[in-house]
Amino acid sequence: MDNNFSEIASVIKNRRTIKSQAMNGNKIPNGHIAAILELANWAPTHGCTEPWRFIVYENPSDFCRQHAEIYKQNSLGDNFVPAVYENLARQGDKASHIIVAVMKRGDLPKIPQFEEIAAASCAIQNMLLGATSLNIASFWSTGGMALKPALKEYLGYGEHDLVMGILYFGYADTYPEGKRNSEIEKKNSWVK
Repeated sequence: MDNNFSEIASVIKNRRTIKSQAMNGNKIPNGHIAAILELANWAPTHGCTEPWRFIVYENPSDFCRQHAEIYKQNSLGDNFVPAVYENLARQGDKASHIIVAVMKRGDLPKIPQFEEIAAASCAIQNMLLGATSLNIASFWSTGGMALKPALKEYLGYGEHDLVMGILYFGYADTYPEGKRNSEIEKKNSWVK
């Protein structure tokens, strides 16, 4: 294999989920975040709808406090759990940046929603791989209010749009080893 393949394979194989609590609080230069966002813009997209949208929070605690408040406002009575509220409010304390990823539904009715979700997911994966190449830790979360209509409404998106997740970026002091549950050969079938 050539050198380009080896470099790309290394980045893909070394990408890890690093929860925001395991980040060390050091700040990422905004230029690195901008470069990661540029990679997102090169994801595949059917009909050139480019359905990905990103809201970047340079101060993660601002978003986290709002996230916790949205949870509180939408958790009536016994559904409200103070520990969840506290976790959401503090989840980004050690992250450098938070990016909320959204799939903004295109206006081409022939493009199925599934393809728009896939395109936005590819954009997110591009970002995660770009972060890995810069030794930036990342965590793609769909917890808390991420998948609930209240967050989408708070962010000003419409009925057919979809919050894809909350992305935490920062630096970490340690990275876990990767593992797979089974070899790729057990997941493939070749037709000759």
